[in-house]
Amino acid sequence: MADPSSYRPKPGQIPDSPGVYKFRDEHGRVIYVGKAKSLRQRLANYFQDLAGLHPRTRTMVTTAASVEWTVVTTEVEALQLEYSWIKEFDPRFNVKYRDDKSYPYLAVTLNEEFPRVQVMRGAKKKGVRYFGPYAHAWAIRETVDLMLRVFPVRTCSAGVFKRSAQIGRPCLLGYIGKCSAPCVGRISAEEHRELAEEFCDFMAGRTGAYLRRLERRMQEAAEEMEYERAARLRDDIGALKRAMEKSAVVLADATDADLIAVAEDELEAAVQIFHVRGGRVRGQRGWVTDKVEAVTTGGLVEHALQQLYGEERGDAVPKEVLVPALPEPVEPVAQWLSQRRGSQVSLRIPQRGDKKDLMATVGRNAQQALALHKTKRASDLTTRSRALEEIAEALGLDSVPLRIECFDISHLQGEDVVASMVVFEDGLVRKSEYRRFQIKGFEGQDDVRSMHEVIGRRFKRYLQEKQKSGEWTEEPDGGTAAPVDGVLTAAGEPDRADGRPVDDDGRPKRFAYPPQLVVVDGGAPQVAAARRALDELGIDDVAVCGLAKRLEEVWLPTEDDPVVLPRSSEGLYLLQRVRDEAHRFAITYQRNKRSKRLKSSPLDAVPGLGDTRRQALLKHFGSLKKLRAATVDEICEVPGVGRKTAETVAAALAGAAPSAPAVNTATGEIIEDDGAPPAALSAERGQER
Repeated sequence: MADPSSYRPKPGQIPDSPGVYKFRDEHGRVIYVGKAKSLRQRLANYFQDLAGLHPRTRTMVTTAASVEWTVVTTEVEALQLEYSWIKEFDPRFNVKYRDDKSYPYLAVTLNEEFPRVQVMRGAKKKGVRYFGPYAHAWAIRETVDLMLRVFPVRTCSAGVFKRSAQIGRPCLLGYIGKCSAPCVGRISAEEHRELAEEFCDFMAGRTGAYLRRLERRMQEAAEEMEYERAARLRDDIGALKRAMEKSAVVLADATDADLIAVAEDELEAAVQIFHVRGGRVRGQRGWVTDKVEAVTTGGLVEHALQQLYGEERGDAVPKEVLVPALPEPVEPVAQWLSQRRGSQVSLRIPQRGDKKDLMATVGRNAQQALALHKTKRASDLTTRSRALEEIAEALGLDSVPLRIECFDISHLQGEDVVASMVVFEDGLVRKSEYRRFQIKGFEGQDDVRSMHEVIGRRFKRYLQEKQKSGEWTEEPDGGTAAPVDGVLTAAGEPDRADGRPVDDDGRPKRFAYPPQLVVVDGGAPQVAAARRALDELGIDDVAVCGLAKRLEEVWLPTEDDPVVLPRSSEGLYLLQRVRDEAHRFAITYQRNKRSKRLKSSPLDAVPGLGDTRRQALLKHFGSLKKLRAATVDEICEVPGVGRKTAETVAAALAGAAPSAPAVNTATGEIIEDDGAPPAALSAERGQER
């Protein structure tokens, strides 16, 4: 730890003028970059008593070993130089926004001879016109598909374009009228570029004039009795209006503006941006940052503006930028934005009307983004604790559910029915406790019955393990085994430090530790089935709830109406994570099981047996084992299977060796029917099947 007084500049060395300063560590690396209207006053704040500094600032100045500065003429130049140095040196103590996802843009490559419309991600390129960002790539493709009818701009790759030019025939889009086919000379390069520029103008929000021009042309065609051309123009107008309807109107005065909102706490901040063009939301994006330096909301806004517009083209800066707090001072930032745009930019806080209401919406999105980010961070103990407390309060539990188990059913049209059990302890996933079940007793789309069976099987095993752990057995000296750490164990069984019963090999018994809360993926019927299964086993100390996907409602077995948690509730976010993880685990197992059955079945080798009859055989008998044990007459009972085919199937199965057991690629262990290693299923394996 360095002493700031060891590298403090001497009095009179620091100029009283605008500039940018850099702190370097003992290895010469830049660890912080800042700007100031007066370098002398700003740097003096860093070399005061350490007890009076913000903890993050104190850490920075004690990590640094030197400071240097560069004098500039104006505050705007300081802002530009600060941004350049932050991009160049990536200082560890500066605010660095990181995108929470990779956003797709609609791009028009105006830097090419024949501009192309395409979806682009990543760093922006010079000479390419970008629109967006969009939430999903499919949203871009739907919009482009509607607009290609009116603006048939090239969308093909360079390879396809070159080949079409060589063979003298356009691709399919050229034949169906969704490409003007410049590759074969249907239009010139100048005409195609004009078409691409009209496409860009329309996407930029200048829609009214173009629609009115099309309507006039349609009326002129109708007056001249060219009804086919008039009908085509009418359809073009309809396609453009449908493309416009895909983005909601939020500002009635056709405003071009970017709205920036910030949600923050002591440690982190989330920024959300809505891009409004022509009164419509054309794009949305968000960032999250760790607040490494002590920074105000206005400072966060300034950093967001630098990142948002630092490398953008001038036309990407709108006329209005609406923010929740103004940077201090605001004049250099507003002047810098105006220079980037080439005309005046209004940087302000909305005070009333539609713009203030829309800013509140952006703010709610920022709050939700921050809450979701903190829930996803496993190291955030405070958020996890608050989420568990909210769940306990909403469900009326006596204590927080430290262990939560969630069950989900997965099948494909009633076939290959499987179930999953995932475990969260203290708000964190515990993958070593995950279980997978096969539902073999019946086939069909009966999730309620499947849920009842799975819950029953899981807690039957729990009761069996509990009974074994509670047995008082004779020891060699005639005594009895005593409880250890509150858990009664059989003689000779080692006990873990956390009090969990273990097997002879020291591994925890998989079903011996009960949850405080069981969550099922579904609504009231699934919850009732789970509660009924527990009641049949006499278990009354485990709470049950269900999370329905449609409205994210929480269902309880004793209530007719669901519990509705706020959308911003961290408890709801945790329940959603648990439910989604159970769904992922179940559907992965179901897909793997189905793929293995279809790809490695001995029926594949039967000549003349196609997929339809193969699936009919498996559906009729329920499993390959039962089909192998069936007689020829029983196989003939399957619709579509004749005697000759039945004899061939019976002969093929009689000579086929049993399939090898599945192996867990992560651990190398053999997977049984429930996806458990053999040690976890040593007792009552037949029941679990």
